Amino acid sequence: ETLQRIVSTLVNKNDEICNFIDVLNHTISNVQVNSSNAISELDEEFDGLYSVLHEMKGSMANTIQQEEARKIQALQDQLSQCSRALESSEELLELAVQSLDIKNPVELLEVENIDWIVTVASAFRLSLKPKVSDSMTHMMVDFALEKRMLQAVKFLPVPKAPEIDVAACLVADNCITISWRMPEEDSRIDHFVLEYRKTNFDGLPRLKGEQHWELVDYIKATQYTLSGLKFDTKYMNLRVQACNKAVAGEYSDPVTLETKAFVFSLDSTSSHLNLKVEDTYVEWDPTGGKGQEKIKGKENKNSNTASPKRSTNSPRASARGGRDRFSGESYTVLGDTAVESGQHYWEVRAQKDCKSYSVGVTYRNPGKFDQLGKTNSSWCIHINNWLQTTFSAKHNNKAKTLDIPVPDRIGVYCDFDGGQLSFYNANSKALLHTFRTKFTQPLLPGFMIWCGGLTVSTGLQVPSAVKTLQKSENGLGGSTSSLNNVA
Repeated sequence: ETLQRIVSTLVNKNDEICNFIDVLNHTISNVQVNSSNAISELDEEFDGLYSVLHEMKGSMANTIQQEEARKIQALQDQLSQCSRALESSEELLELAVQSLDIKNPVELLEVENIDWIVTVASAFRLSLKPKVSDSMTHMMVDFALEKRMLQAVKFLPVPKAPEIDVAACLVADNCITISWRMPEEDSRIDHFVLEYRKTNFDGLPRLKGEQHWELVDYIKATQYTLSGLKFDTKYMNLRVQACNKAVAGEYSDPVTLETKAFVFSLDSTSSHLNLKVEDTYVEWDPTGGKGQEKIKGKENKNSNTASPKRSTNSPRASARGGRDRFSGESYTVLGDTAVESGQHYWEVRAQKDCKSYSVGVTYRNPGKFDQLGKTNSSWCIHINNWLQTTFSAKHNNKAKTLDIPVPDRIGVYCDFDGGQLSFYNANSKALLHTFRTKFTQPLLPGFMIWCGGLTVSTGLQVPSAVKTLQKSENGLGGSTSSLNNVA
């Protein structure tokens, strides 16, 4: 009875497989027909948008054909499985019929694994449902939105050049705020482009010897502030361009703004042998003197030779000429540009492991063994972190302890004509100390360092906060006094 049920099931499954094969063949046919229809419909759509969508046509048709091939291959694989299952079912059906013809029960039982052979027919494990659909509608593209967009496209004229309002431009705190306006109202402007570059010429931009333009894009307002600049040239050229969604207009007439600031480098030709000096960085090197003593005479002989990058008539060249290196415990290096008038500002940052350093100014020709603050021709503040931190102001071998925290960055303000040298916390602009006197000779920035390094920041303007503090301080009636008296 069990065997008869299995044979009956196989017969039903055989019919079901035949029907399923017909369904698969029909599905394959539909896939082919519908894919052809989809390509035809795409052809009609692309004919309407041929000028702008021509490149997409082949790609979409190829995608549909690939999808057609993939589906047909999947259905053919499934069809092959059904064919193999059908053959297996027919073989099992014949075996079952032969087994039923056995009259002797003993012979029936002798057929090896008759239950396992009959019941494991692969047809039982088939999923009689197409693995893919014959529909290709998901490959279609709806171009209704694109058609509306194309119909809505309107001609956008080239924007006119903006006009920079020089009177509204501001240069302060190493920032440049530039303002401009359009010659006539244009609501179709999408954004502006600002370009700037440094120059030493106060006239119109020149083709030769100029730096490349730096670009700031996608400015939505008619004003922009460039911040964090280093003013190591005398001027800055700026120009603005208006853009709409389609095209950019002409640049405005460039304007030239003065970027006045104090710029200097460290003078390696006169530094102590134990100092490693770069343009704006000095580091104490305990082994420096041993390897350089042999060539010291040669360096001194060439010390009057001007750097090829600098003119011999420049203030920097005159500041460098003819000084011997510092010796002994005067681990000093000076700036290469003298302060002879006006108000100037620079900043110094010390490394965290720096044991001792001084920051200040000195007259041009200090002695080889002179240390900052220990002569009547130099002024400085001194930080000592050897055993415990001490902070003091020094001049003429006198020191005044400063009972305030040592900042990680120190700002130096020198008003040569006003006879004032002030030190500030460069971050908060809090006043640390002020010297007052009448300077009688040009001043050079001076730095002493032991065990550590200093980084000097130049090309800085006098910060607005410092100017405000100076006005407030001078407004209180602070008169000039001897440098032996410190404010």
